[in-house]
Amino acid sequence: MLISSRRAALLLLPATAIFGVFVIYPLINGVLLSFMDSSGPQWGEFVGFDNYERMLSDPLALRALGNTIAYTVVVVVVQNALALLIAYGLYQNPRVRNLVRGSILLPAMMAFVAVAYLWSYIYNPLNGPLNSVLTSLGLGGLAQSWLGDPALAMWSIAAVYIWQFTGYSTTIYLANYLAISPSLMEAAQLDGASGLKRFLTIDWRLLAPSFTINLTLTVIGSLRVFDLPFIMTEGGPANSTQTLSTVINTYSFSNFDFSYGTAIAVVLLILTVIAGVTQATLLRRREVDL
Repeated sequence: MLISSRRAALLLLPATAIFGVFVIYPLINGVLLSFMDSSGPQWGEFVGFDNYERMLSDPLALRALGNTIAYTVVVVVVQNALALLIAYGLYQNPRVRNLVRGSILLPAMMAFVAVAYLWSYIYNPLNGPLNSVLTSLGLGGLAQSWLGDPALAMWSIAAVYIWQFTGYSTTIYLANYLAISPSLMEAAQLDGASGLKRFLTIDWRLLAPSFTINLTLTVIGSLRVFDLPFIMTEGGPANSTQTLSTVINTYSFSNFDFSYGTAIAVVLLILTVIAGVTQATLLRRREVDL
């Protein structure tokens, strides 16, 4: 038994060392840096909680926090609602399911950079396909400057993220649907449960594992969003698409205020951990209760 434990420890040692060097050490170093006054990645003068107090009166950081939370709420609700509807439709139509099962994952496999440039072209107000199609359909009044209007820019980016990952969430819901015993569905149908009634009484309970996975992944991914707003709008117009991640980049690498940027990163980390752990715990408890 002792030999087996030693062998297991030796096998874990390389991975543990790599994890410690590239994850644990930077994490500890970053937390310590957030308590310093430094214009670079090296430590500077210790200032305590000054950087965190500064966030409370920083309009840009507060705007980014509000944007991030609003973006997360919209993405989580819309993406999971669409994914669930599509998964239900595919579950009910095996022929269609077999045709599109692989293709619905294609957007999620694309790089964020490629997706951002593709949709920047689609949203182009002058010659972009979206406005052109609206105009050709006689809906020219709906044509907008999608990324140039502060009231629309954030939601336009959210739509891109939803487009990219709805298929991924759909696959998880569909896998859960296919794992449900057909006899349960047949019994529900014989009892007269169909449509919304069946979903609320049966599907909602049996899909609990996929809800846990999808909601947790969507919340964490949305809170950390960076690539799409950074590439598509660079946080504009008028800071309407600034997120905590883009503000961290701005302060750290544009303003060279590394200590303050790191403090915001620590806050984002804490927010992500709290949201992820709380949500996963509540959803797992729901699975057990069911």
